[in-house]
This record gives sequence, structure tokens and C-alpha cells, in this order.
Amino acid sequence: MKHTRIVVTRYGGPEELQVLEEERPEPKEGEVRVRVLSAGVALPDLLMREGVHPETPRLPFTPGWDLVGVVDRLGGGVSGIERGQRVAALPIFGAYAEFVCLPRRELVLVPSGLDAAEAVSLVLNYVTAYQMLHLSAPVGPGRRALIHGAAGGVGSALLQLGRLVGLEMYGTCSSRGASAVTDLGGIPIDYRDLDFVKEIHRLTKDGVDVVFDGIGGTHIWRSRKALRRGGRVVAYGLTSSLRGGRLAPGRRHRFRGIAIYAWAIAGGWLLPGRRRVVPYSIQWLKRVKPARFRQDLIALLDLLARRNINPLVAHRFPLAEARRAHELLGKGGVTGKIVLVGDGSSLESGAA
Repeated sequence: MKHTRIVVTRYGGPEELQVLEEERPEPKEGEVRVRVLSAGVALPDLLMREGVHPETPRLPFTPGWDLVGVVDRLGGGVSGIERGQRVAALPIFGAYAEFVCLPRRELVLVPSGLDAAEAVSLVLNYVTAYQMLHLSAPVGPGRRALIHGAAGGVGSALLQLGRLVGLEMYGTCSSRGASAVTDLGGIPIDYRDLDFVKEIHRLTKDGVDVVFDGIGGTHIWRSRKALRRGGRVVAYGLTSSLRGGRLAPGRRHRFRGIAIYAWAIAGGWLLPGRRRVVPYSIQWLKRVKPARFRQDLIALLDLLARRNINPLVAHRFPLAEARRAHELLGKGGVTGKIVLVGDGSSLESGAA
């Protein structure tokens, strides 16, 4: 039987996302075939499409870092899971498809009754936020945090999880995202009209304890200026490589951003003020500590089931409209997470 998969055959803009009809994949030994209900659309997908993310696979490839789906078929030697159960996974690429085959060890069971689009928001965005809060920059009540892109997928996750641990939070955003930042417990700073470094020092006098920076590049140095003595920048993204969702001029080199990270980390130790730069990578931490990734995702799914967190789903598009989803995300100003949905998942009114 046929299924739909999105493929990138050459690096470039959203127009390089092609819809492919092909035979459904068959699970190998130790694999599970999953019918995808929801696949997240994230800025790392855009960086991979442009060919500059360090994790970019060889062409041709199917994008998609995170998914939630239903177990459809078991390969040989698979146990501890049954057809019909809902699961989540972080394959890093490959999620933009109706059916995906993944190793059994990659799958985390999802409690029944959860909305698939909300649940998939946890896999990349909320695990990233949760681990940065609890591993990269341990924080607690009364501490101050500045969150860049606070209305976006990871930013809104940081706001919700930061509120649970009592953080005093500030968030850069556009004027469109200001109300969402306020509703989630943050103080919005319009990055288009205000210098966030000056505004942070005006509001706090001596700066914040931690800055969460998904922009990367030389922006890290500006984030460092918003810190109080002994604070740290948690650097986790490379979106400075993009302009309007496309690769910025002169940014084609895949490892340029990593080199800048290295300089920023070294500078944090060498320059006065004890203001450190700490890198975070969800994929590397998952590889080194896969049990920790599973544990954190399960904890977040429990928070969602108890409605202690409420992921913001900005738009739900059919899988075949992946190009439209990338165009929208590339324009910026998206509040929450964009999700591609498969058959059996509801579309929001007006999104199709």
C-alpha cells in the first residue's frame, strides 16, 4: 500500500519540499512501524532543508525531528509494545511521513486521551526547555531569566516550565507575541523597538541569572551583556543563520555556528565577570544519556495529562502542506508550535 512522505532532494527554500507517494516501509528486526499522527515543524527543520544544520543527513532525506503516532506493525524480536498504542519519538529526521519505521528503543509510550499535536510539542521543544532549566542552568524561586523568542515553541515551553519553578522571567518577542508572553508569566520586551540589554538592566538593575539563547552566532555576546555577575548564557540554537526562513548570505558553512560557540565558551571563562556560555544540544544529550531523555519526556507527558502545562499549537497543517508550514515559520512571529497532522488527527479551522 502507498503512503505519503516529504523529501528534500537538494538544499534550498521551502520549494525544495517535495511530496512523494511510495510503498509503505516495512519494519526490520527490532523495529516498529508507526502511523504518524503529528509531526512537529521546527527551526532546525529549516536549517536542515538549507543544508547547514550539523545533523543534516545526506540527500535525499525526509525532514522531521519529532513525532507522535500509533503503533501499526511490529518487526521481528519486538516486545513490550502492542499495535494500537500511542508513542512518541525524536528521530531527528524522517518524521514528515505517514508511516515511519523506528527502533523499539526510540519509542516512548504516550498516555491515552492526549491531543497528538500538544503531545508532539513536548518531544523536542519541552524536553529542550526542561533539560536546559534543570541541567544546563539550575534555577529556582526568585532567580531571573531572559528568554529569547519567548513566544515561539521552545520559548513558550520555557515560560510555562519556568513559572512552575518560580522564575522571574523576561522574554524578547515581537509585538504580536507580547500578549502570549504576558499570559505565560513573562515580561515582554519588543526586540524590534528596544535594546534588550539596556531594557534588562533598566528593569533589573544588575541583570539576569540566565539567558536562553536559541539565536546563536554573535548574538551570544549581546546576551552575555544582559547577565549579572556569575550568570550564564545557555546557547542552544543557530537561527541567526536564517533570514526570513532562508539561509542568510555568507552562512553556507555547516560548522560556522559551532566555531562561534567555541569562541563564546572560551571567552566566558577568560573574560572578567564570571559570565559563562554553556552549550546545550538535545540530540547529543539523548545519545549520551538516552534514559534521561526518556525519563524527562515521561515526566512532561505526566504534566500534560494533569494540565500543569498547556502547549501552544499555532497551526495544524496536512502533511502535504509542509511547504506552507515552512513558509509560515520562516516569516517569524509564530506563537507556539506548528504541527503537520496525518489522517485521523483534527485540523484547526482555517488552517487547511
